[in-house]
Amino acid sequence: MKKQLSLAVCAAALLGMTPAVAATNFGTRAGSSADLTSGPATRSNEKVNYSKYQTRTTTKTYEASDAGNLYYAQPSQRSALYKQYDAANSSSAKASTRTVRTTRSETVVNKLTRKYYLAHPFFQPLKGKFGSITDLSYNTNSYDLTLNQTYAVDSEYPLTGHKGAWDMSQISIKEDFSYGVTDQFAIMGMLRYDMSDYKFDWENAPDDKMDDSGLNLWGLGVQYRFVDNAKWIGMASAYFQQQKDIANNFVLDLKAGYKVARSTIYGLGRAWYVEFDGDAYGNGVTSDAATMFVAYATNADTAFYIEGGLGVFSVLNEDWTLNLEAVYGSYDWHNQASIKGAIGWQPGDNFALNLYAKTSFYDSADDKDLDLYWMEPAVGLNALTEVGTAKITDYAEMSLGVQAILYF
Repeated sequence: MKKQLSLAVCAAALLGMTPAVAATNFGTRAGSSADLTSGPATRSNEKVNYSKYQTRTTTKTYEASDAGNLYYAQPSQRSALYKQYDAANSSSAKASTRTVRTTRSETVVNKLTRKYYLAHPFFQPLKGKFGSITDLSYNTNSYDLTLNQTYAVDSEYPLTGHKGAWDMSQISIKEDFSYGVTDQFAIMGMLRYDMSDYKFDWENAPDDKMDDSGLNLWGLGVQYRFVDNAKWIGMASAYFQQQKDIANNFVLDLKAGYKVARSTIYGLGRAWYVEFDGDAYGNGVTSDAATMFVAYATNADTAFYIEGGLGVFSVLNEDWTLNLEAVYGSYDWHNQASIKGAIGWQPGDNFALNLYAKTSFYDSADDKDLDLYWMEPAVGLNALTEVGTAKITDYAEMSLGVQAILYF
């Protein structure tokens, strides 16, 4: 912009992929939601969630020539144990007929061991066990905007036609910790540390930038696995999140899955009730002389988000898993569809690595006209005043991450 502004009031979009928000009096700061993956991830070689012994009887046939060595002992003339006498003869008969046994049965016991796949979307620790998910992620949110001024602010510096791009990049470290009170019920806690960079990249003016780091989220919750048998699995969770200086989130999460061979096909539903610390959220820039604010929503003390989706989790072999998930959600001011893929490696029962990527492929924010606010005391605007619109295009979100999962 021709009036150089420094970024001081900013907020990421309400991320559909990571839809927790961060609000100040002017807007929100970037944040990613604390979706605690949960539920048991137990799989055996054939059946899900079962440890059992399977008995198999096999019959081997031997040639008559092998009969002598079959039991590692030759029949003895002095032992009736190895003799079978002709009924037509008396016990004094010297000649005997030996029956050669050419088959025998062997019993083999196979033990199918129970294994918890820690990257399973239904992972939940059993009674007396702890689960830890450390998530390191890189998240982005961006869009292009074109300003359209409908209220005269300063004829020397009209805003109409100014173009730019909003960009947020963030590295987050998040810890989800859970403890199994019973096999069906667990408690959980979460913390997240964010390192964020925000930028308005203007075509005809210097960029406005800001960075922010800190412990920005904590939360507590419960998980309940209400069904888990050979065919079905279901889990419900409820938790509270507090985002520093931003909002309080109350979240309900429901998942239900059907087990087919080595896969679990599942549906999910999730709902957030958000109480903002402020009454508006969006992205903005400010200087000593002026403030510009692009509002996602105003007069918004609270918001409600909801999403639903389908997924499949498959065991590729003993150590490798694959998870695919598609989600569509409504996040107050925009709707979004996203897809996620994850591949997990679990060499043992107590440790796993899970690599994932998630991206939006549809967003209703594209071509949306958001309200544009301006404050500049030198021209008589002593408070934020609506002066026009900002047209949003090419809205996008993306996340890449790795999870280190421990079970002990």
